[in-house]
Order: sequence, then structure tokens, then C-alpha cells
Amino acid sequence: MTDRYAVVGNPVAHSKSPEIHAMFARECGADMQYERLLAPATEFAATVDAFRISGAAGVNVTLPFKLEAFDYAGARTARAERGRSVNTLRFDANEIVGDNTDGVGLCRDIVSNIGQPLLGARILLVGAGGAARAVIGALLDFQPAALVITNRTPDKAQAIVDEFNARNVFYAIGYSALPTRRFDVLINATSASLTASLPLVPASCFDQNALAYDMMYGKGQTPFLALAASAGARTADGLGMLVEQAAEAFFVWRGVRPVTGSVLKSMRQSTR
Repeated sequence: MTDRYAVVGNPVAHSKSPEIHAMFARECGADMQYERLLAPATEFAATVDAFRISGAAGVNVTLPFKLEAFDYAGARTARAERGRSVNTLRFDANEIVGDNTDGVGLCRDIVSNIGQPLLGARILLVGAGGAARAVIGALLDFQPAALVITNRTPDKAQAIVDEFNARNVFYAIGYSALPTRRFDVLINATSASLTASLPLVPASCFDQNALAYDMMYGKGQTPFLALAASAGARTADGLGMLVEQAAEAFFVWRGVRPVTGSVLKSMRQSTR
């Protein structure tokens, strides 16, 4: 019997997840079907319930429902609890398990695909929304020298720091303090690139041979990446994170972790 999965969001027509999971299924010989589910803004739970009751095995969750998915899950993994959001739901016989694969997806892309070490690195995380929150735990697991979070509203960044027990490494600063700091890895977790805007990060923050990583993908050279390139930094968008978090979700559902290299290459070619 074919196992059924989907990505749930609003909007969701743009999602690349069906193409990615179709390639994973072929690679792993999995008998599965993967579709897009458009959930009305106030009907996330009802949409997922209907899909689950129809016999589905799990869903990925994209914007704007990751917080609702956290509440929907009957059980949650430790990494979902740390980030307070869920992007993967697995429908077991007696419970709904919520997980979050964003953090491991980001870190695998940076470390394995790009070759940038995170151990001992000075990391700047720009933004204090759900995208930033979801990856903090995974970044801390790599034992950076410092993980600094900055946001237009400093109190919001500080509130996230207060939730994590990593005070010697993880702390918040305001934009005004950035010109005196330099970082090895700078990650844009804001939505600024959706509107071709630039987060208030000065060029002086990029240390020699720094990596600038924009979680957005399919936007070309965003203003953040353009600034980084002008400062001599290496740049990367979030397509690799998308593929790697999908591979981790595949593992959560099926117990098999796909090899991602050929899939990422194919996705790069299709999004040019």
C-alpha cells in the first residue's frame, strides 16, 4: 500500500518539497506519494485531521503553521521542544509525533555541503522569529565560540536567549553594537529577502573568509548576500537547508536517510 505524505502551508503552490521527496523516494525505493495541501488560515488542524484520517503517514509543515503544528502534536521530540515549533508530523498508530528538522538541515548544509566549520566559530544569527528559534538548538550543539542573536527589537532577541541554558555562549545584542563585532558565520533568518530589503548588518561584521548564509532561496543574490560578497565573504542561500531538512524528515518518517548530493544538484539546476 502506498504511503501518503504532504506539505501543508498557506501559500503552498510554490513548495519544492514534492519534487525533493519524489527524488528521495526513487533513490530509496520507497512506495510513497507526496502532495501539497493548502490549509485555510484558520483551518490548519481540520486540514491535517482530514488528511491523517484518510490514512496518511505524515506531513511537513511550512509557513504560517509551524507554531500551530507544535500545539497539534500529541508528542514532541526534544529538538521540537527546544525550538517551540514543528515542521514535521509523523502519524503513528496511537499518537501524532511532532519534530523539527530545520536546525539539523541548516547545520548539515553549512558543515557538510559548504565545508564551513561551526565548532569554535563566531556565529551571528539575524532575526528573532520562528525561523531563528528553530535552528538555535542545533547551532549550539556544534559548540560555537559564540552564538549572537540580533534583532530590530532587542527585547525579543533577549527573550529567546533567556529560554536557552547556554548563557556563556549564547547572547543577544542590538544592531547598534554590530559595527564593533566580527563573525565567521552570519545567518539571515529574517524575512527581509522576501521584499528585497537589507537587515541592518554592517559590512564590517564579515570577518576574513566569513560565510554569509541567507535562509531564503530562489531569490538570487539577495541584498544581504550582495553586501556580504562586497565585503569579501562567501555566500550561500537556503536551498541546501531545504533539501537537508527534507532528508531528515524522510528519516523521521521512514527510518532511512537519503543521500542528498544529487538531489541538491538537481534542485540547483531547476531553480536557476
